[in-house]
Amino acid sequence: MSDLFQRVGRTAPPAPLSQIGLGGGPLGNFGSAISDEAAEATIERAWERGIRYFDTAPHYGLGLSERRLGAGLAGRKREDFVVSSKVGRLVVPAENPQEFDDDGFAVPGDLARRWDFSFSGVERSLDESLERLGLDFIDVLFVHDPDQAWPGAANEGLESLAALKADGRVKAVGVGTNSAVGLDAHIEAGTVDVIMLANRYSLLTEDAVASVLEPAEAAGVAVVAVGVFGTGLLASPRPRAGATLEYRAADADALARATAIADICEAHGVDLPTAAMAYPLLHPAVTAVALGMRSPEEVEQNVARATTEVPPALWTALAEAGLVPATLR
Repeated sequence: MSDLFQRVGRTAPPAPLSQIGLGGGPLGNFGSAISDEAAEATIERAWERGIRYFDTAPHYGLGLSERRLGAGLAGRKREDFVVSSKVGRLVVPAENPQEFDDDGFAVPGDLARRWDFSFSGVERSLDESLERLGLDFIDVLFVHDPDQAWPGAANEGLESLAALKADGRVKAVGVGTNSAVGLDAHIEAGTVDVIMLANRYSLLTEDAVASVLEPAEAAGVAVVAVGVFGTGLLASPRPRAGATLEYRAADADALARATAIADICEAHGVDLPTAAMAYPLLHPAVTAVALGMRSPEEVEQNVARATTEVPPALWTALAEAGLVPATLR
């Protein structure tokens, strides 16, 4: 197992972490509902199979993901696992309650999200997350999707997190986002320990190498890669028409490229999702990959792929075909 904090130069290592983390979106009923029992079984199987990093957020199911994760980790030694969560969206009573949440999670719509990156809002968010999780501190706390809020939200949120880190309730801080824009400035300013980068570094997307990964490597900032399956297109051994890429139907060019990658993977005895999981970890700045999982079966599948040896010849063949950069390390 690797340690998320081995490459974080600004904080001491508080707990171990496998390279594969359990992403908590599905625990919050992202896309479709799962039962409390299924959520508990998923967390239990992840633990049994050696996963020790668990990521969640208040946004995921309006607190449901955090509550389920807290229940699943209850009774385990705190030093044996790492939890990351996020701030920026407070969970508040809905002014106009709906039957269901309207933000992609299959949960009741009696609660709502309210942007707040102020110190009081971030502190409240942390306190509420700690209560839902049943923890005394959070290992990594991310400013969540500040690019979707307003200009300057990341700066405001990171300033707030710095104060919480100073008093010990948070061990490391960073930004969790789908956008690579501006992250280099935060890295260079020394205000982040970890970046959670969604959909910006995968077999199909390389746009964060110069702007995030290289500065992160130089500064000793850890990167957690998320969305390595492209939100669907790379999740099956054979890419399917109609599969999504970054939450939208993949276009013909993306489908053709994914199919070409799959063909080469197949020729080297590796399936496409296995290669998609392994690829981000080739970069020295990437210390972990977080994957949403909603069942013990998905845990088993992802652990099997994570422990599959990928031959270096595969990366060479993909580079020679012009499907990945020739500068793989």
